[in-house]
Amino acid sequence: MALEMRTRCERCESAPLPPDGPARICSYECTFCEACGTAMGQVCPNCGGELVARPRRAG
Repeated sequence: MALEMRTRCERCESAPLPPDGPARICSYECTFCEACGTAMGQVCPNCGGELVARPRRAG
């Protein structure tokens, strides 16, 4: 099962998140830009889980 590489921040909805760019993600694949992750204290507002760096995908 592949990780869903979402292309927009779920909080600000304006930050583009290319597959090879930085993003923050929780274990449920909620995805945020780095600025929003920092603003939320690296805690997912949906599940309360930790936000960590999303793996980058080439291509």
